[in-house]
Amino acid sequence: MLEIGQKAPSFCALNQDDIEICSRDILGKWIVLYFYPKDLTPGCTTQACDFTNEEAEFEDLDAIILGVSPDETQKHRKFIEKKDLTITLLSDIDKKMSEDYGVWQLKKFMGKEYMGVVRTTFIINPKGEISAIWEKVNVRKKKTVKGEKIEILHVNEVKEKLKELQSQ
Repeated sequence: MLEIGQKAPSFCALNQDDIEICSRDILGKWIVLYFYPKDLTPGCTTQACDFTNEEAEFEDLDAIILGVSPDETQKHRKFIEKKDLTITLLSDIDKKMSEDYGVWQLKKFMGKEYMGVVRTTFIINPKGEISAIWEKVNVRKKKTVKGEKIEILHVNEVKEKLKELQSQ
């Protein structure tokens, strides 16, 4: 697995419009790079909608949001249209990005083992270094604070960490 302070692996992948997006072309910006298993599934939809809802705030922080899954660009387009997403989704059909970032792992579900994407988020700084990592992301966590149940959104954790990193 990658570590904070390490150079982020370079990448080139097609977005939902079949346009190649390469890390070298967006160097100099903050990048929120999140890997998710599959388009149009409940957790992945919640995550993509949460990032879309907060996209303007990330733009104000000079950050670009890139979602990555092994789905084809055509499926990304359907996902975007169906859920009114505005974020960029990258297609990692050959799983090269997922392997480079260490998120293509052995998973277990109902007693079966299979290889798949483990939901993971990275913040990459303008120098191309990894500044933050969230592994095995829970998109919305329930937490009890002073006897009251609250919901913590992963997107807000990422946004707060980005603000903290930029203030250093």
